[in-house]
Amino acid sequence: MPAPEVNQPKAQTMDVPSAQEIQEQPKPVEKMTVEEPVSMRGGGTGGLCCGLGATRNKVAPYKAALLLICQARYFAPELIIRVDDWLPRLTTDTALIPSDFLAATELEVSWIARQIMNIRATQMRVNMQSLGPMRPRALPMVAGRLFHGSIVYRRNNASLSSLDKAQTLTEKIVQRYSLGLPKDKVVKSGDFVTLSPHKCMTHDNSWPVASKFMSIGATKVNDPSQMVFTLDHDVQNKSETNLKKYQQIETFAEQQGIRFFGAGKGIGHQLMIEEGYAWPGTVTVASDSHSNMYGGVGCLGTPIVRTDAASIWATGRTWWQVPPVAKCHFTGVLPVGVTGKDVIVALCGLFNSDEVLNHAIEFTGSEETMRSLPVDDRLAIANMTTEWGALSGLFPIDSVLLSWLRYKATTAAMYESGTGSKDRFSHAIIENLTTSPIRADRGATYAKSLFLDLSTLSPYVSGPNSVKVATPLRDLEAQKINIQKAYLVSCTNSRASDLAAAAKVFTEAAKTGASPKVAPNVELYIAAASLAEQHTAEEAGDWGVLLAAGAKPLPSGCGPCIGLGTGLLEAGEVGISASNRNFKGRMGSPDAKAYLASPEVVAASALSGYISGPGFYEAPEGVTKVVLGEGTGNVEADKATSIEEALAKLISEADSLVDNAQSSLFGEAEEATTEKEGAGLTEIVAGFPEKVRGEIVFCDADNLNTDAIYPGKYTYQDGVSIEKMAEVCMENYDKEFGSVIREGDILVSGFNFGCGSSREQAATAILASKIPLVVSGSFGNIFSRNSINNALLGLEVPRLVEGLRKQFSGADKALTRRTGWTFEWDVRRSEITVQEGEGGAKWTQAVGQMPPNVQEIIARGGLEKWVKAEIGL
Repeated sequence: MPAPEVNQPKAQTMDVPSAQEIQEQPKPVEKMTVEEPVSMRGGGTGGLCCGLGATRNKVAPYKAALLLICQARYFAPELIIRVDDWLPRLTTDTALIPSDFLAATELEVSWIARQIMNIRATQMRVNMQSLGPMRPRALPMVAGRLFHGSIVYRRNNASLSSLDKAQTLTEKIVQRYSLGLPKDKVVKSGDFVTLSPHKCMTHDNSWPVASKFMSIGATKVNDPSQMVFTLDHDVQNKSETNLKKYQQIETFAEQQGIRFFGAGKGIGHQLMIEEGYAWPGTVTVASDSHSNMYGGVGCLGTPIVRTDAASIWATGRTWWQVPPVAKCHFTGVLPVGVTGKDVIVALCGLFNSDEVLNHAIEFTGSEETMRSLPVDDRLAIANMTTEWGALSGLFPIDSVLLSWLRYKATTAAMYESGTGSKDRFSHAIIENLTTSPIRADRGATYAKSLFLDLSTLSPYVSGPNSVKVATPLRDLEAQKINIQKAYLVSCTNSRASDLAAAAKVFTEAAKTGASPKVAPNVELYIAAASLAEQHTAEEAGDWGVLLAAGAKPLPSGCGPCIGLGTGLLEAGEVGISASNRNFKGRMGSPDAKAYLASPEVVAASALSGYISGPGFYEAPEGVTKVVLGEGTGNVEADKATSIEEALAKLISEADSLVDNAQSSLFGEAEEATTEKEGAGLTEIVAGFPEKVRGEIVFCDADNLNTDAIYPGKYTYQDGVSIEKMAEVCMENYDKEFGSVIREGDILVSGFNFGCGSSREQAATAILASKIPLVVSGSFGNIFSRNSINNALLGLEVPRLVEGLRKQFSGADKALTRRTGWTFEWDVRRSEITVQEGEGGAKWTQAVGQMPPNVQEIIARGGLEKWVKAEIGL
């Protein structure tokens, strides 16, 4: 089937064989004529494509276009060519382009594989002819790949395993900060890279990190300018122990020449933003789960754990796997009375089926849409992408951000802060962002796309005790849920703009003749995100308005958000907060209820005494529900995108088929070596168990978070004994956990186990309970990283979770249950065996191989001990 006659774009030409040269049996192609839409009935060929009854004359142009673009991408990958660029030339009615490209065309991997093999063959002939008498008679098969070495010439070093060089914004930024990449390597999702971040921030955990750093024998930080220390979590704690730790951190910073911000200066994430350390287009990490916040200023912020931080201190680098990237596309503009906090609360609660779990998110939208999201709103949204399950939340470097940066540069030049911020915020540096912009490539591949129409959004409230429950304010307001405490604290929503929004609620109330005071029996706590933000609020008069209303000020720091210091929720109380996390027990008693909302709603609730709004919201005419879903919200664009993504997937699968073919196009290939005895078995590193076996203890809960596993009130207490860690393990989930489990049990839980903060104790407390292995439907990424670094084994086995739920669904609801089931993991065979109780079913399932490098880390007792052994200490 030859390609139809198509005029190539005049801007560039492609020196590639024609489709007629490539096709072995060319056939005429009929012009696509469709009298009715493509049928959506079943009855296709099955396999990859479900087949929707499209006839051959209808699909021929699609196949031709597909082949043409395969050629273009293979031979000239520098060209950006999309399917939807060519289809209008092939049909008179572009509206008939099917939304499901694969199904409508009945294409199969085998068909496109043959086309790719023909393309390769043609290029090979050209190369062989150019070599003359030097050309080999046959091509060796090496490691199952069809071609090997540099025999096959590929323009721009393109390969069929990386046809599309277009990158997402995330991939581009990671590329900039990756070390040791092969020449012409294009970083893509799934790649493991050695990452050298622009900056690395640690907070109250700086001393535990320093202890790890020194325990591996390191004495001097690799690059002091790469590090930032802040004290922010437990700043209200004036105990001798805490003050000593704070002094140790400050002394260490002075000795190493590291930038240090003492207690009360501000929350670390806010300081990283306002001081210019989290810079657009860079990778900046912190040993805290809300590092995602840096994405609000176009900086790829992502969390690391303490052991990673010690590695960066010592070497300037760490490892990272580039996550799948999801696009979240905004349309419309925010109505009056709706904020960035409402946006992220709605996203967490309405997309609440782990759609973006362990993904990097990129937020996009039209210029008009993005202008409705100022930087402070973007920071709140990016901050809480952590709660949405993501590893980062990245906004574009656009006109809104550049205007904010120019304002910062001007104020930095006018008012010297003494921190050197004017050197980081300069108009010359900012201009570099405009002259050398970094943005996602057209045609970049995203793992998934979601959209939200901002104009249909109203104020939302999260909870109680879960960010996955989001309710329109109007519904909760009607219930008149009484509150006892309200909070304007945290790095999420306690900047000057947030404090101003809260103050406005009280001043507007005074204009109506109402008392501008906090309601009786309600306590309102306020703490600015930084001292600089507090000073701005004071100068504007907003801080004074809140104090006059009866608010209780706290020092700038995390405080109640992390469950430390004054004003925590007590048993039976209800609180509403503008912070980022409302896990059960996080802000105080596990018997309290915590809601999250915007600063305006928090202030209005404190004023009225129950969950309510200030009445600022103006509902657009005709809006009855929130409009959101998969794609971009633009039907035609989504149709084209689905075609493009289908093409990329199809080419990738076809290429794998070709690469693993067992015959050569030219001559006979060398015989593949016979599989050796024992091939396919995993080699076991000395000290690593060949088998792990135990009785299953089942904690039937999804999203079992790090606060539930290890309460925050113990997180910043150094020197907690192993016995104490075991005693409090799972305390906020089930106080009876410790009395139910036994040494050697296998802990099984639901999906997204270990979501939440970066605290390593979530893993070490389970180890302290003498549980060697955790099995879940899925893990939060940061928990997985902590587990490896601290020698806790983990496996994802969704089938087991579903089986346990089915078996015990009718039984009494025990939070922690001894099941009588046994679980065995044969590491050598990469296989698990489950015995469903005495006399029950027995089944096995293959699992992924345990890599030798990970085995070695775990066998030596964790990454810290591994590093120590590697450097001979």
